[in-house]
Amino acid sequence: MTPADFHGRKELHASCHCGAVKFTLLLTDGLRSARRCNCSYCGMRGAVAVSVNLDDVHVHAGEDKLTLYQFNTGQAKHYFCSVCGIYTFHSRRSVPTQYGVNVACIDGLSPFDFDEVPVLEGRSHPKDRPGGVPTTAGWITYRANSDHHS
Repeated sequence: MTPADFHGRKELHASCHCGAVKFTLLLTDGLRSARRCNCSYCGMRGAVAVSVNLDDVHVHAGEDKLTLYQFNTGQAKHYFCSVCGIYTFHSRRSVPTQYGVNVACIDGLSPFDFDEVPVLEGRSHPKDRPGGVPTTAGWITYRANSDHHS
């Protein structure tokens, strides 16, 4: 699959690394919402996330394995698998009607499928700045080694 295969609002399947948590989702805007964040938590987590409306994530297995982590204002709710530790999705403080979903959990997708990903300025959250407008702090790029042969 390529990132172009993920445009549109078709149901996608996702899971954590060990498979204990399984869920389906519908992307709000294909992969155009792919981003990273540089807040203290996301900077350490390092995941690429995409946007999904709250009603468009359905956990089918392992809901009891999801563990919640919150910090600072406690508004964002970060969920990860208590078995393998993989971040699956989080409710967004900046857009409370959406989840950010870890692209690495989506079947057929990897953070290395993106040539460039914007990094949002989360060290000073948009809700804490005058005007509340999200800004891009920079970009993460990935270039595959063309000399690598499988």
